[in-house]
Amino acid sequence: MKIVSSFKHMEHTPSLDEKIEAKTQKLKKYFEGNFEVHWTCSVKEDGKHAAEVKVLGPSFEYHAAAVTESLYKSLDQVINKVERQVNKKKDKWKNHISRKHKKSVKEHLIAQATWDEQYWEDREEEDLAA
Repeated sequence: MKIVSSFKHMEHTPSLDEKIEAKTQKLKKYFEGNFEVHWTCSVKEDGKHAAEVKVLGPSFEYHAAAVTESLYKSLDQVINKVERQVNKKKDKWKNHISRKHKKSVKEHLIAQATWDEQYWEDREEEDLAA
């Protein structure tokens, strides 16, 4: 895991580094292997603090941003947004795989390998009666 932090219009402090490191550790449980986390923290013209994170991996990319009165609140919101994105994608994948196995055989007699002439005659009579 590689963490890249950049700050715009604000001072870089060790406490911010610790907070960013702690928030990034929360993401570690969702991803395996090598991935990068790019943080951008800034102060807007109206005095609000913005945080932006981009999580990059070999087969995925997540992005989230938040603007609040406090930078620490922005960091919390950004991590929550990324976690929701990851969980949503994970649930979609889980449901997609399980749906493939829920196919059922509509008519059990057709699924059998042996067929007799009487079945086909009865079937034709049912179709004509309907």
